[in-house]
Amino acid sequence: MHYRRLGRTELQLSEIGFGAWGIGGHLWQDSNDDESLQALHRAIDLGVNFIDTAAAYGEGHSEQLIGKVLKSHHDKRICVATKVNPKNYVWPAQKGSDIRDVFPRNYIIERTEQSLKNLGVERIDLQQLHVWNDEWAGADEWHSAFEKLRREGKVWHFGISVTEHDPDDSLKMIDTGEIDAVQVIYNIFDQSPESALFPKCQQKHVGVIVRVPFDEGSLTGAITGQTTFPPEDFRTHYFGGDRKTQVVDRIDKLRALLDGEARTLSELALRFTLNHPAVSTVIPGMRKTRNVEANCSVSDGRKLSPELATALKQHAWQRNFYR
Repeated sequence: MHYRRLGRTELQLSEIGFGAWGIGGHLWQDSNDDESLQALHRAIDLGVNFIDTAAAYGEGHSEQLIGKVLKSHHDKRICVATKVNPKNYVWPAQKGSDIRDVFPRNYIIERTEQSLKNLGVERIDLQQLHVWNDEWAGADEWHSAFEKLRREGKVWHFGISVTEHDPDDSLKMIDTGEIDAVQVIYNIFDQSPESALFPKCQQKHVGVIVRVPFDEGSLTGAITGQTTFPPEDFRTHYFGGDRKTQVVDRIDKLRALLDGEARTLSELALRFTLNHPAVSTVIPGMRKTRNVEANCSVSDGRKLSPELATALKQHAWQRNFYR
């Protein structure tokens, strides 16, 4: 496993982190706690030292599972990031919304304290706001809460989770100098962070955590025209209508790029994200040990050839399946 510094912080994170949304269950109906725990243990054994979760993942269940695993690996330095869910439970944040309805000061503090209990730790390495609207960049609510939590030693660093497919709605917050990391969607299909967000992060020495490197599964090649999900599973909507057909058409074209540099679509997707120098770590969701092992094997220090990197630029796809 290779490691990268998270922006200007002293944290050295594994290039492959553990995305822990799926292990929370709820919107992921095929989640299994025993498998999730095995996957977490295996990831740590393979050198993963960064786990990203959120208070909203299974209403704390993901955090609680991680807390169990941390106790078993108390001899290792595992960095944990979590997130404060919006008080009004609206994803994404709406333009014109009042931050006092979404992230009031005392609410940020209370949710952080609950996450500390769920995780069984005294300090959170990285606390993030789970939605963001750059209209709030000058608000005192988050600033005052961050200040108090940092002063009390309950949180080490702060960041934001950037709105789906709208990476520029974070640039004002980065300019405040008050956050150490942004978490953003970046993958072969959505390359938009490269335009303004990544250069800004490099200029300001802000860490970048890449989420959704597999486009919720499409970039693994697992989605076919016949793929189905349980009704409560969010992927039923994400890949609804004719979206599976759209995905299959584009994935077929990507398969033509598989060769000695990347033998599987999953490997190609991860190598694409890690190829950008602004990226600190990428957090694929991993609920099974076989996926952990495959993903961790990609962190070998190899860069994409200029030819393959250029070819992948042609596969950018502007769309929003979350709507």
